[in-house]
Amino acid sequence: MPLVYSTNPSLMEDMERKNEVQTLPPSSQRLVVCIDRRNRGGKQVTLVKGFAGSETDLVALSKSLKTKCGTGGSAKDGEIVIQGDFRDKVVELLKSMGYGAKRGN
Repeated sequence: MPLVYSTNPSLMEDMERKNEVQTLPPSSQRLVVCIDRRNRGGKQVTLVKGFAGSETDLVALSKSLKTKCGTGGSAKDGEIVIQGDFRDKVVELLKSMGYGAKRGN
């Protein structure tokens, strides 16, 4: 971001609003649900990749999936990590929410 000097107190808020990522509607999102074991001490996690949208919407979707699966996880960098192998359940949940989801591996 360029260095800007201004006396307008709402200038930074306006600039931050312009930089926000707009979340695509669920019907136009194509999510891939796969399993991952790399760099996790041999534990399995379910990854949801391909989310296009804001970080707050990603965290909200992650919380919903984790609650319905009854497990922990995290969300960052456009990926949702859910502890355990819940590929089939997550695909069904995402489809019921209106997302375009498919099982990866």
